[in-house]
Amino acid sequence: MVHVDVMDGHFVPEITVGQPVIASLRRATDLSLDIHLLVERPERYVADFVDAGAERISIHPEATPDLHRALDLVRRKGAKVGVALNPATPIESLSDAFGELDYLTVLTADAGNRERAFIPAAVQKVRRAFRLRGDRGLDFALEVEGGVDFQNFEELVRAGADILVVGSAIFHNDNPKARLTELMRLAAGAKQISRV
Repeated sequence: MVHVDVMDGHFVPEITVGQPVIASLRRATDLSLDIHLLVERPERYVADFVDAGAERISIHPEATPDLHRALDLVRRKGAKVGVALNPATPIESLSDAFGELDYLTVLTADAGNRERAFIPAAVQKVRRAFRLRGDRGLDFALEVEGGVDFQNFEELVRAGADILVVGSAIFHNDNPKARLTELMRLAAGAKQISRV
């Protein structure tokens, strides 16, 4: 899976890529494209990103006045439905939307922050989401993004993460290929980690 953060310079201060880059990625790979919309009014862009090749779209509840309508639009366009929660956004704020989700992204660093400093307290949010999913008999995937690295990888899996978004830990070093190989080794071992 390829995870792409799309930022508009309004919802978060940075600006990143748009639909043309996603369309280029779609032509370059058969991997699933997981698009994280860090934009104001994401419902305005869902159709364009799905048409460009997105198979998974996550949006922030703070970015839209009508979360349910936005989630429904993602589903109607044929993409997997996700919600991304900023570190300060309580999980409980989604209580009536959990049944609509294919995945929940818990951010463990502040969105749009280049430094992407991992917030250790966010591990508790991952645990709460894992327990809530089990308690309610839901089956959404639990994705974690933000400051994920080799030091917190196992702790996040143990807390309940199904998917870890890893960028800086691979690309911000001298040998990305070796880092990716090491990460894949950790991921293979993570399947044996007991959760919560």
